[in-house]
Amino acid sequence: MDQKKIGAFLKELRKEKNLTQEQLSELLGVTNRSISRWENGVNMPDFDLVIEIVNYFNISIEEFLDGERKENMIDRKTEQTLLKVADYENQDRIKFTKRMCGLFIAAIIAFIVYGVIDIKGLASTGIYEEIASVALGIVLGVLLVGALFTSGYMVKVQALKQRLLFKTRLLSRDSEDHTDSNQ
Repeated sequence: MDQKKIGAFLKELRKEKNLTQEQLSELLGVTNRSISRWENGVNMPDFDLVIEIVNYFNISIEEFLDGERKENMIDRKTEQTLLKVADYENQDRIKFTKRMCGLFIAAIIAFIVYGVIDIKGLASTGIYEEIASVALGIVLGVLLVGALFTSGYMVKVQALKQRLLFKTRLLSRDSEDHTDSNQ
């Protein structure tokens, strides 16, 4: 996949419709800078945006990913499968966002509890010392998780898990096919 070629193709499609980067960004709900980065091949849009782009410009996903118009396009069944994958990815992203929001809310509450205990001067007495320690541990744990995810490290770990899961499924499918053909 050649990002520069895809970017040039996207720019060509945009110009065919006489759209500015700003107009396209408004249609897709992204910033002008995002459009510019895509067209320059710096990065790629998320897959759900790819679906919107191919629908708007009336091209196939294959054409978009190849960065050129094709005579022989992928069949509708394959395209429908890709749409399902994009929907699954969006659902996964929504779940992740909700979980992260929950963690950050828990951290804020824990920080408030710690602050109240500290301000009241109870942090060194009995049960309050333990509560303050737990609250501070929650805050630090959530900060660590947030730092890992925002640094992109966890995204790489998750991508590795997905690749391994995919390979495992392929291997099991191949072994099932091999078993079926021997019977």
